Amino acid sequence: MSYQSGAGYAGNMLSVDAYSLLAGEATSTLIDVRTQAEWAYVSVPDISTLGKAALFLEWQSFPSMQVDKRFVARLSTMLETAGVKHGAPLLFICRSGVRSRHAAIAMTSAGWAPCFNVSDGFEGPLDPWHHRGVVGGWKAVNLPWAQR
Repeated sequence: MSYQSGAGYAGNMLSVDAYSLLAGEATSTLIDVRTQAEWAYVSVPDISTLGKAALFLEWQSFPSMQVDKRFVARLSTMLETAGVKHGAPLLFICRSGVRSRHAAIAMTSAGWAPCFNVSDGFEGPLDPWHHRGVVGGWKAVNLPWAQR
């Protein structure tokens, strides 16, 4: 797997490596921190064939894009309710790896580790024509996804 170390969290990994970790580690959990609008209009990762379901919690709320000050408390409750134990790998994904990095750092600081950032995100970086979902990311590498 292509891990790189990161300050304040376990590190970055590409979406293909994140999917492999989700497939190979029963306790691993995927957390999508994009907005409700992105989940509805862009689509979501589908890990149901792995016998899992992603958790969905906005890091920033649309349209203000203010960071949810209760994100850590809310996600901690979601994880505990889902039976996720401290020490289980948490994988955070957003559009391009920026918001998810912040979420991974916040949850690591709160004692949930290891937390990984899916650095190429769901849609990946912009291509030369300023389009996403072509160069890299969950969708571009043909990992399972679905409309919500």
